Amino acid sequence: MSSTPDTWRKPPFIANRWVRWSVYLGVISYILWVGTSLPVDWERVADGLGRAKRIFGGAFPPSFERSGLLIDGFLESLKIALLATAGGVALSIPIAFMAARNIAPLPIYYLGRAIIIIARSFHPVIVAIIFVKAVGFGPFAGVLTLIVYSIGFVAKMLAERIEEIDFGQVEAMRAAGAPYLSTLFYAIFPQIMPRQIGLSIYQLDSNLRASAVVGIVGAGGIGATLANAFGRYDYDFALAITIVIVGVILISEGISGVIRKRIG
Repeated sequence: MSSTPDTWRKPPFIANRWVRWSVYLGVISYILWVGTSLPVDWERVADGLGRAKRIFGGAFPPSFERSGLLIDGFLESLKIALLATAGGVALSIPIAFMAARNIAPLPIYYLGRAIIIIARSFHPVIVAIIFVKAVGFGPFAGVLTLIVYSIGFVAKMLAERIEEIDFGQVEAMRAAGAPYLSTLFYAIFPQIMPRQIGLSIYQLDSNLRASAVVGIVGAGGIGATLANAFGRYDYDFALAITIVIVGVILISEGISGVIRKRIG
């Protein structure tokens, strides 16, 4: 009579031992090859350590003397984040319905998914560079950038939520002869509204963080103030800006977390 083991062990990722170890060795070999083949200029790295010492030496203590510039940059970032979130969420809702396979015809579904894929394909900094070249430096380029960024996230997550709804309510409305818009407002929207509110709050928080990044390439906000400080070698002011950015993001993260818990 065979004895059964007393404890459960997780099965290996790959059942065949030889194949498993071959995969492990292949991955390790590839990582080592990539690490040794990268064109790293070690002399420049050594020189960079000295430059980093000068930067950090000039950054302490942080200087808040030009607090007016800092506040103006932060308020501009807040305006960019608010406008981009409002515009991005407003555009994400119809795109999400287009990209939901259970309610959209196949051609519309492919179009909606294509829009989401394009919006998610590029980092916000790359999109910001494109819009800065197109519409010029300033907050308008930042708003357009973060609208695209918002669509890539909110529309995707909302489309997945629409595909998970209880479709019985939709079929009941259709069987009663309700028009398409009534079906959307009374059978679908009530099921996705909590997720929509949560995504909007999260995206506002995310856009506030991203506005500091895209501003470095000329898209306005506190990031532009930070880039100008580095350009003038005002490392103490740059450190003050960095501290404010981290503090604001921590506060916004805490507030958005509390709101998400309340609506969840």
